[in-house]
Amino acid sequence: MAEHSVRYRTVDQRQVDEIYRRHELLWSGRPGGARAAFNYCILDGLDLANRDLSDADFTGASLIGADLSGSVLNSASFYGADLRRAILSGASLRRADLRGASLRGANLQGADLSETDLREGTIAQLDKERGLSVIKHKSRPGEMTMANFQGANLSRSKMSGSTAQRADFTDAILLGARMVRANLRSTVFSGANLEGADLSGADLTDADLTDCVLVDTKLQMARLDNCDRTGALTDAPAGRAMQDLERPVEDMIADHIRWCATNGREGKPSLFDDTDLRPLKSLAGKTLTAFHARGATLYGLDLEGAQLQGAKLERADLRMACLRGADLRGADLTGARLNNADLRNCKLGPLILENDRVLPASLAAAKVRYVDLSDADMRQAKATGADFSYTSLAGANVHGAHFTGACFTGARIDEDFRSDVSDVDGAVDLNAA
Repeated sequence: MAEHSVRYRTVDQRQVDEIYRRHELLWSGRPGGARAAFNYCILDGLDLANRDLSDADFTGASLIGADLSGSVLNSASFYGADLRRAILSGASLRRADLRGASLRGANLQGADLSETDLREGTIAQLDKERGLSVIKHKSRPGEMTMANFQGANLSRSKMSGSTAQRADFTDAILLGARMVRANLRSTVFSGANLEGADLSGADLTDADLTDCVLVDTKLQMARLDNCDRTGALTDAPAGRAMQDLERPVEDMIADHIRWCATNGREGKPSLFDDTDLRPLKSLAGKTLTAFHARGATLYGLDLEGAQLQGAKLERADLRMACLRGADLRGADLTGARLNNADLRNCKLGPLILENDRVLPASLAAAKVRYVDLSDADMRQAKATGADFSYTSLAGANVHGAHFTGACFTGARIDEDFRSDVSDVDGAVDLNAA
């Protein structure tokens, strides 16, 4: 058998641009196109940012410190690639093949890695002395040690057997992710969503799972020594269980709707403070004006189009909730958790009361991280001290709104944001938004 050895070739920025140009031609159906092939290329430190390189081949490539931020890399192959310290923030890597890739120290903040394969893998070549020899990076294949996955979408990704010691998955979405027997020692999952994830046999020694979602999460045979799960949301009721209320919840909701429809003549308002309302699944389109659910758990509820004017939702857990098109005029969401909620086209403007009194909506001190507020009405909203990190406010009406001391790290805002709002004194990272 003839010996076939892998040979690496160094590629410069000009060559990268030319390969990308031909890849674009292929995708647009024009003549002269060719699939981008960077297999076994040395691309260390080069600029591949904000490009569509879907289906590109990076097998075995060296991309140490390369910039791929904002790029579309769906279904691309990074099998056995060296991505140490690479910048992949905001990139889309849906269904990409990252088996055996080294991601030590890589930045994948806000990236979409849904259905990505991050399991272990190796590349071997024929060797006349040893038969087969494995190509190795300086760190072992499948390693994600100290990688930054903050806010990344890793839903249904495959990470079984991988190593992600001291990696940062803060606020990451890991719905249905497979992390069986993964080495996750000292890894941070604070605020992450691990609903339906399989961590069977994983090593979570010294891991930080504070305030994360562990609903339907498999932890059989997992090592949890010194693992901090303070504030984690599990399958157990958070606060009062619905069955412990004096009356069936369905009857209370029906009475509240009748109370709204008759202007208080019939029915009566409901009170769900500190109650776990997750079993309801949906309240979409319901008329629930002045709904009281302070400190309640409404995680993942479908509230699309709901009428929640003047609702009392202080400290409520609304993570992953759908509030698209909901009417929240005058609602009090002080200190509420809204991470990864859908608030597109919702109404968070002022509620006009009798005698022309104005009741503005409040998002003061609320966590509104990784939220979609596109085209929302936020006129005169009180959002003092709120955290809008990595949230989209594109097209939102913020005339007269108050954002004193709010955080805008990685947020998307319109050019006229500053001139439209009432005040942004002490706002964090507004210039970088």
